[in-house]
Amino acid sequence: MRIVLAEDHFLLRDGLSRLLGAFGHEVVAAVDNGPELQRQLTEQEPDIAIVDVRLPPGFSDEGLRAAVAARQQQPGLPVLLLSQYVEPLYARELLSTGSSGVGYVLKERVSNGAEFVATIDRVASGGTAMDPEVVSKLVTGKNRDEPMNSLTEREREVLECLAQGRSNAGIAEALFITEKAVAKHIGNIFPKLGLPPSDTDNRRVLAVLAYLDR
Repeated sequence: MRIVLAEDHFLLRDGLSRLLGAFGHEVVAAVDNGPELQRQLTEQEPDIAIVDVRLPPGFSDEGLRAAVAARQQQPGLPVLLLSQYVEPLYARELLSTGSSGVGYVLKERVSNGAEFVATIDRVASGGTAMDPEVVSKLVTGKNRDEPMNSLTEREREVLECLAQGRSNAGIAEALFITEKAVAKHIGNIFPKLGLPPSDTDNRRVLAVLAYLDR
C-alpha cells in the first residue's frame, strides 16, 4: 500500500515508517504538521492515511482536520487516527465523513507490529478499527433519553465488539458465548435503535454509532 504518515515525534515517525516498510508497504510521505499533511494527502492520493490527531502548529486537532478535509475531497479515503488521548468528539467527527475505512487507535495500545499492520490493512480495505476505550465512551456518553439505554448490558458488549471490527466468531470468543448467541444479540440490537434488524457487518455498526451521535 501507498501510505501517508503524519506524526510530529521524529522517533515514532521514523519507527512507523520502518515498520511499514518491513511489511512491504510504501510510505510515500512522512510529515510532522497539519498543513503539510493536507498537501500530501491531496498530491499523493494514498491508499491510507495514518494520522496523529494533534500536530503542529497548534497541537490541537490539526491532524484530524486535515484527514476530514481529505475525506471530503476524496470520499472513502481510509484514515487511521493515532492518539494519546480518548476523545469521542474526534471519533464522531471522523465517522461523520463516512462509516467505512476509518479507525481510531490509542498509541499506548500499539505493542505488536504485526497486529498494528493488520489493523492498517483492515482499515485500508474499507473496514473499521475503533479502540475499545473510544467505543465505550461513544456508546455510554449519552443522556438518559437515548435509545442506547434500551440495550441490555450484554447487547452493549456485543455492540462495542462489533464497532471494534470483530467478526461474530471474534465476539463469541471475546465474550465467551456461542456464535448463535452473538447473532441473536445483533438481531435484537438494531430494532431497539430504530434500525432494521439484520445479520450485519462492521460498517453498519459504525452507522449505528453515527446514528446515536445524531
